[in-house]
Amino acid sequence: MWNYEIRVRMNKVQNALLGLAVGDALGVPVEFLSREYLKVNPLKEMIGYGTHNQPSGTWSDDSSLAFCLAEMLCGKYDMKVLATHFVNWYEHNHWTPHGEVFDIGITNANAIRQLENGKSPVLAGMNDESSNGNGSLMRILPLLFYIKNKPISERFELINEVSCITHGHIRSVISCFIYLEFALNLLKGLEKFEALNQMQITINQFFTEFDFRLKNELQLFHRLLESPDKNADTKPIFKCDESEIQSSGYVLHTLEASFWSFLTTNTYSEAVLKAVNLGSDTDTTGAVTGGLAGLYYGIENIPEKWLNQIARKDDIVQLSNRLHSKYF
Repeated sequence: MWNYEIRVRMNKVQNALLGLAVGDALGVPVEFLSREYLKVNPLKEMIGYGTHNQPSGTWSDDSSLAFCLAEMLCGKYDMKVLATHFVNWYEHNHWTPHGEVFDIGITNANAIRQLENGKSPVLAGMNDESSNGNGSLMRILPLLFYIKNKPISERFELINEVSCITHGHIRSVISCFIYLEFALNLLKGLEKFEALNQMQITINQFFTEFDFRLKNELQLFHRLLESPDKNADTKPIFKCDESEIQSSGYVLHTLEASFWSFLTTNTYSEAVLKAVNLGSDTDTTGAVTGGLAGLYYGIENIPEKWLNQIARKDDIVQLSNRLHSKYF
């Protein structure tokens, strides 16, 4: 296992962004395939074509929008700039792997059209319960480096803003909050289960001060937020069987699947392959898991042959270095 001294010397942004992109690219060719199919024909290596007919190493809108966020954070934090980057991606192929947008979720597309029409970034995202896809969770990770030294109330408000540009329902916001609080503990060098425990304590303490109307929402996250030491009836996410883990495009499914894949494996490749082979929304489950695993294990633990296949790898490295130099 990587020790703290080794991890602090790594380029943490590069670990996270390349980890996300590799997990995403692994999932692109098998997106929408069923778990049953992948059990018989498991993904073991990075392949090309398949579902979207893209060459190997191609990442999706998950990484594209994460890179747009990272680019904004290289300058001044400005939601209007982020909105411009999103529109430029959608309309002019900014931060695409091969010069074209080949996939976009309905909620993201609707929000970006709202931005094009002049809607405020913090109001562009849909906030009804049915609009809780994983489109803000998939691209939230770069925000970690901007908020890492801020008080928790400010972290939450900033996560809320960045989620709401596409996904404004509180469930999506809480999902991003849980994900980044866990990632923050990994960034600090905590072992993965220590990071999980600290995240649970922090999140639960924070929400005790919130309106009671959030209680029903928070109960949806019980497998991630409740410690079995405190609630004997709680089955923690890492003790769930695969049959209890879903991998659709619903934000809670993606969040749980990524935690489960990361916590029940011991290397980067094991984590992302386990995530992708769950089937269905494979690119996003791979990306969200890959971001955590890259952050934790470092790019030294990502197979070199996978890294070398990644589209625009040099551009991603350059973006990562810019962001790293600003916040470390």
